[in-house]
Amino acid sequence: MFEKLLGIGYAMAEGASGAAPAAAGTADAAAAAEGAAATPSALVMLVQFAPLVLLFVVFWFVLIRPQRKKDKQVKEMLNNLKAGDRVCTIGGIYGTITGIKDDTVTLSVGRDNLTMVIARWGIRSVEEVTIENDAKELN
Repeated sequence: MFEKLLGIGYAMAEGASGAAPAAAGTADAAAAAEGAAATPSALVMLVQFAPLVLLFVVFWFVLIRPQRKKDKQVKEMLNNLKAGDRVCTIGGIYGTITGIKDDTVTLSVGRDNLTMVIARWGIRSVEEVTIENDAKELN
């Protein structure tokens, strides 16, 4: 019973069917048995790898592809920063960009317009409202 569950019985039966034509001594029968045995094993291997391939395809469309799109949008947003943009940092600080150098951004924060220098990658989002186009005071 356990042999059938584990597939040992199938392997033994396959080996026995391959040995019978060889014992008969005919070369044609042996070649036919080997060709017949190769086809099911290739099919079995294909069926065994199909779930693995399907799992990779699902992971690609559910996890990897959307993450790459998001990373591309964030990179584009960071490259398009300019002075006067209202931004929110990863730490939750809202400020207005006053200057940009290679990898650093200078922010004006609060009512007293305190300056703060942060890394460019530390910016989470660019807000739609800027000081130039809004009548109310943002700081």
